[in-house]
Amino acid sequence: MTLPIINDLLDNLGVDDYRLVIWGTFYFSIIVTSIIGTLLSKRIDKQKFLYVWTVCGTVISFLPAILINADFWQVWSVSFLLGSSFGLGVPSFLAYFAECTVVENRGRVAGITFLIANVSVAFLGIFSQTFNLVTISVIFVLLRALGLFIFFLKPEKNPLPNQITSGISFVSILRERSFVLYFVAWFIFPLIDKFESTLIVPFLEEGNSQILTNMGFVEPLIAAFSILIAGFLCDLIGRKKIVLSGFVSIGVAYCIIGLDPTSEIFWYIYYIVDGIAWGIFLLIFVLIIWGDLAQTYNSTKYYALGSIPYFLSSLVPEIVNDSINLDVTSTFSLAGFFLFIAVLPLVFAPETLPEKKMELRRLRKFAEDAQKIKEKYES
Repeated sequence: MTLPIINDLLDNLGVDDYRLVIWGTFYFSIIVTSIIGTLLSKRIDKQKFLYVWTVCGTVISFLPAILINADFWQVWSVSFLLGSSFGLGVPSFLAYFAECTVVENRGRVAGITFLIANVSVAFLGIFSQTFNLVTISVIFVLLRALGLFIFFLKPEKNPLPNQITSGISFVSILRERSFVLYFVAWFIFPLIDKFESTLIVPFLEEGNSQILTNMGFVEPLIAAFSILIAGFLCDLIGRKKIVLSGFVSIGVAYCIIGLDPTSEIFWYIYYIVDGIAWGIFLLIFVLIIWGDLAQTYNSTKYYALGSIPYFLSSLVPEIVNDSINLDVTSTFSLAGFFLFIAVLPLVFAPETLPEKKMELRRLRKFAEDAQKIKEKYES
């Protein structure tokens, strides 16, 4: 909901030169306050911290409604406050999710959760195009208030008390080989994909805009269902194999486009694979992998660091539009090359789903199948 609100405020300003500054303020405020939030969460009870975060976000969400005719500094202040009110509690909120799940079912719970979120995004997107700024802000406030109400329905102070949450420093996390390997791979993908997407849209608008229209509806649906399927597969065969398959498939898709950028079939293949890849990566690199790597440590700082690549990549469209003029057809093979490079750290990264958990699941399934066969012959 924040993105169309800021876009409306920028449209009211009517000056494109402000876009990079406003969006840069928004995303960097998220990153900085998320790090600050991890430090504050250690000094405040987690439940109280999440309540305060949601209340502040609810109040701040109403500010855009009173800025219909705003100047630059007012829009800048709102973008800063919206970003800060979002980033401050996100790592703690995601860490709370990790504490509410166990490693062997985290994938399927995350998949179902993210599927619901993606479906909700589709409806919110319709609202953002139908209503004016004031109405969107009111809906935004109601959504944040709903989140607060849901917290009060069932406040769980210690969702899984057996999961020890001892502290760990940012420096220690950055020294962890497993974290660095997954982080580097995740850092490369959104930057490359956002860069290519920014070049692809005007390229297709000139040649075949129908592809953009069709896939604008289809790709989010593909991403939503890939999230659900990937969530279940993550708990069955592990996270690493799913992530590797996503990187390899999107790298192949870029190489195919590079062979013949005029082929409609190749473009549809690209968008389908891109939707699947984004579904996989958002699921694993937003909700799952950092909680897995944290193990017995408090995962708040893991999530704060792990979210940085996504927010930084969101600035790529503004930077590319302002300063770079490239031939889009020459960048596809280069993008595929960098994505294959991103696979290299994953080759050496460990599987975060314990082998014992996967083996127990296999044995359990074998026992169930054997029991069914026995009952069949006995009957």
